[in-house]
Amino acid sequence: MKTSRKITTQRRHRRIRRKVFGTAERPRLAVFRSHRHIYAQVIDDVAQHTLTSASTLDRELREKFKETGTATQEAAALVGRSVAERALQMGISRVVFDRGGKLYHGRVQALAEAAREAGLQF
Repeated sequence: MKTSRKITTQRRHRRIRRKVFGTAERPRLAVFRSHRHIYAQVIDDVAQHTLTSASTLDRELREKFKETGTATQEAAALVGRSVAERALQMGISRVVFDRGGKLYHGRVQALAEAAREAGLQF
């Protein structure tokens, strides 16, 4: 029996999370991608606390998506830059990247590269 895409993604995510762990010195940049939106959080796994986040649903970013829509690589890049700027304001410059079981391709890749260009190291 063929496994569904959802089960395959969940297995991949569990396999990644065994290795990827965020600390206070180097928190985890977690990415969640739905069909319409993309979300990014910087998480301290030791304290189980979200330090900062950004998504295509943020008010200051929402105005920029009127023409293009939220399910594009340009929208993901804006979210990546936004979360990187917010993390740098908090004094966080190094993170570990958690792609959430998704392949490093398309919108996930665009978010990661934009966060790197904005100054985050991972």
